[in-house]
Amino acid sequence: MSCMTESFVQKAARAQQVLLSLVMETLRGTDLCFPQLLNSSCRKPTRPHFETMLIYILLSFIALLTAALNLLVIISISHFKQLHTPTNLLILSLAVSDFFVGLLMFFQIMLIDGCWFLGDLMCTLYQYLAYVIASASVGTMVLVSVDRYVAICHPLHYSSEITQKKVQRFVVVAVW
Repeated sequence: MSCMTESFVQKAARAQQVLLSLVMETLRGTDLCFPQLLNSSCRKPTRPHFETMLIYILLSFIALLTAALNLLVIISISHFKQLHTPTNLLILSLAVSDFFVGLLMFFQIMLIDGCWFLGDLMCTLYQYLAYVIASASVGTMVLVSVDRYVAICHPLHYSSEITQKKVQRFVVVAVW
């Protein structure tokens, strides 16, 4: 019986070696994100160099433009007192959330290569922040639409219903 068990163990070890050598042979021809882990599920996409550089430049330009122009809106509304109206406070909230969207795009640009190199904690943090910022942006757009609805459909009640204090409370509680 022990001879039979020994033979089975040897065959299993040989099968494992053959399988490992097949996996290694398959992985040698591909470009992996983490080759030391022997994980073939994380392969880098193969794109032409020109296409990759064009995507990097285009997305970097869009992210930079998004962040810079929203920062300009934030500074303008914050600096000038005459722009402190309920509608402009909603625009300010939207500009802040879109500014952060522009900053988060830089992390998205890193994913062009198909690999996330910043670890599990940063991946979780990135996903959480992306969810919160996108939700804040959508929530602010909903408040802007409610503000415009009241301004158009009930213009005589607008100034009494939509005050700066109410907008501040709604933005802080409902959006952020």
